[in-house]
Amino acid sequence: MKIKFFAILCFALGVSLTSCELDNFEAPESKLEGRIVYNGEPINVAYNEVNMQLWEPGWQLKSAINVSVDQDGSYSALLFNAPYKLVIQPFQGPFRSIKNEVTQSDTILVDLKGNQTLDIEVMPYYMIRNTQISKAGSDVTANFGLEKIITDVNAKDVENVTLYINKTMFVDRSNNIATKELNGADIMDMNNVSMSVTVPALNTAQNYVFARIGVRIAGVEDMLYSPIQKIQL
Repeated sequence: MKIKFFAILCFALGVSLTSCELDNFEAPESKLEGRIVYNGEPINVAYNEVNMQLWEPGWQLKSAINVSVDQDGSYSALLFNAPYKLVIQPFQGPFRSIKNEVTQSDTILVDLKGNQTLDIEVMPYYMIRNTQISKAGSDVTANFGLEKIITDVNAKDVENVTLYINKTMFVDRSNNIATKELNGADIMDMNNVSMSVTVPALNTAQNYVFARIGVRIAGVEDMLYSPIQKIQL
């Protein structure tokens, strides 16, 4: 009986010590945040579609910290103060990475010591310009232009453009209630593209929708989007 009691006591003490160790474990205290940009202008993407990786050197078992880019091109990560390597993997995003002057690669060195803001410059295949989205009767109409940014051997064609609308602020090819698509080959003037989509009947008293343009680039998985706009019905 004494042996059994001693074992129980040791177990209880062990649990208590472990709990203390967990309670004393330091949480990440610094925020790294910023945007994916072209000449300072955010690159808009789909929610949870584009990711980048942070690697902390010095660990025997290395594993990347995945950071998701938000719809407006912003990102945020809560981290420990330490040096990191930031990498946007190939084929992530509707853009190409720019060679970093320090590393001479697509890797960016980040020495995190407290909160830090870091915008990441990239080279998009296209940019959506002069977007105007408005309500016209029971339709939502969009007018916009497309500027081709990459024009060298890495240039790509527009596969299609789509006008998306949704009941919530999450608007993309996976989150929508209505769409209107236009093939890239049917675009006569890249500087003047117009398209409309009819708003379906809403089951609630909601008197607004959210809308944005999406551009599908040939051979590129992730789409480019315009900023989300709230449209009063």
